[in-house]
Amino acid sequence: MKELIDIEGLPKHVAVIMDGNGRWAKKKGAMRIFGHKNAIKAVREVTEASAELGIQYLTLYAFSTENWARPKDEVDGLMQLLVSTIRKEIKTLTNNNVRLLTIGDIQSLPASCQEELQEAVRMTAHHTGLTLILALSYSGRWDILSAVKQLMEAQAQGTLPTDVPLEELFEQHLSTANIPDPELLIRTSGEMRISNFLLWQLAYTEIYISPILWPDFRRAHLYEALIAYQQRERRFGKTSEQLQKHPQ
Repeated sequence: MKELIDIEGLPKHVAVIMDGNGRWAKKKGAMRIFGHKNAIKAVREVTEASAELGIQYLTLYAFSTENWARPKDEVDGLMQLLVSTIRKEIKTLTNNNVRLLTIGDIQSLPASCQEELQEAVRMTAHHTGLTLILALSYSGRWDILSAVKQLMEAQAQGTLPTDVPLEELFEQHLSTANIPDPELLIRTSGEMRISNFLLWQLAYTEIYISPILWPDFRRAHLYEALIAYQQRERRFGKTSEQLQKHPQ
């Protein structure tokens, strides 16, 4: 299947809503945290496959601001899993020349998580391949409100630039500043919603829904999503005829 992918037509940025861990565990009669633990292989495979193909950015929706409302045992288990996984995966990131970044309200995470994340970001900062972005304690509404708050503070202090277009200025204050918007969003488990993820950035993103629960998602499923993406016509509000006259 990999041979069907047009390497020249790859999206620069792929975002993934990794859904279905709890349902996967429930099917096996296990606790939800069991599904989260078994999701690590999917993360590793998709990251390695993206790096091998030459995709520049991969954003994984790992923990939303709404996830804090889940049962305490699950949240605590997720935080512990996050710490141990980051520590173990540094070698894999290094072997694949992957740079790690994070977006979200990182200050709301436990201190141990913040320390591991900062160390991993520091250790991979010089890598020049795929940029892997973990969205942690993140939501699209939080991102937008945070940007607005920064702009209001800058205006109050008299430091708001007046020579920069407003849209560009706003994007510079989002957590994804200097990162291109995703061309492709993959959501697993068959659910058809974006769950408060990258609300501004997904304005013209192609959406691919996979029925596969995230712990079972493998590189072959990523290839399927990329092939489907390459078969679409991205019009950005224009007609097909306009695009034929003036290709992007």
